[in-house]
Order: sequence, then structure tokens, then C-alpha cells
Amino acid sequence: MVSVAIQKDNNALIALGGNLPTRSGDSAELLRAALADLAAAGCALRAVSRFFATPAYPAGSGPDFVNAAAVISTDLAPRDLLELLHVIEARHGRERQQRWGARTLDLDLLAVGDLVLPDSATQDEWRALSPERQREVAPDRLILPHPRLQDRGFVLVPLLDVAPLWRHPRTGNSVEAMVRALPEDDKAAIRPI
Repeated sequence: MVSVAIQKDNNALIALGGNLPTRSGDSAELLRAALADLAAAGCALRAVSRFFATPAYPAGSGPDFVNAAAVISTDLAPRDLLELLHVIEARHGRERQQRWGARTLDLDLLAVGDLVLPDSATQDEWRALSPERQREVAPDRLILPHPRLQDRGFVLVPLLDVAPLWRHPRTGNSVEAMVRALPEDDKAAIRPI
């Protein structure tokens, strides 16, 4: 799909993933259904990446994932958009039982333009968490941009398809630069399907 430049507006970056099938279909079908649900809820799909097969994260936590990214336009406030993403996840069988476990559908709000929530210091603090602490704690509020997006190839590689020039408002790094900074082994394990 053609990439779009993210301006200072209501464009949101969404990561999509899943690795458990349901009676409704396999992971790719669930991602397509989630995109249709977003559109039906009034979110305009501006761009959708290719679908990628990616190793489960953390390693050994389940079958490989199918991941994608999308750029949407919406009039929803970020917290309302996050709530909509959670409703769509639940509609497709998502149960939040284990942090970073296998799941039918995972929809993450990565960013809304260059908005930083709840504030710069909090975003910086969560982004700087050590991998050990990341496994133990989860934010109790919306943090934007998503504090782990710069670390995750399964998010960045699909995002490169749709928003390569988007810049992290705290680090200044573009999606292209963040992908270049990923370990080569991580990038090589992510395959278009």
C-alpha cells in the first residue's frame, strides 16, 4: 500500500497482530475483520501494510504471529480510540490473561500524530524501562507514543510500509531510522505473507 506522511492532525498509527485462530478464522482473517470493524466504527483507513509472519514475542510464548500496521483518520480522542480497539479485540475473542502471551487479536495504539501523553517525562520514563521491568509492570494509563514501539521489529517493519517518515516526537527518529537500528537477525525473521 502507498505510504502517507503523518501530519499534525488526527491520524493514528495502529499495530495489529494475532497468533491464535478462532472459530471465525485464522490470524490473517482476524486482522482483516478488525480493519473492517475500524472502518465500520467511522475510522477512515488511510493505509494498511502488508501482513507479516513474525516470531512470537517473547520467544517461546506461542505460535508465530501475523502482524500489520495501519494509518487511520478519526475524530475520536486517543482514549476513546483505545477503548474502541479494546472492544474490537474482545469481539474477536481476546482475553487479557497473561502479559505478552498468545492472543487472538492485539490492537495497539502506537501514536496519534506527534501527540505525547500523558506528558513528556512520563513517556520518557516508560520508554526507558529495562526489559526486566517491562515484563513486570504495565502502564495504568495511555502512554503515547507507545513506549515500546522503537524496540519491536514486529511493529516497525509493518509500519515502514505505511508511515516511513513518521517521527517519534520525543526521540526525533523516523520509522525508517528505527528500522535501520534494529538487529539484523530480528529483521530477517519478519517475513511478508
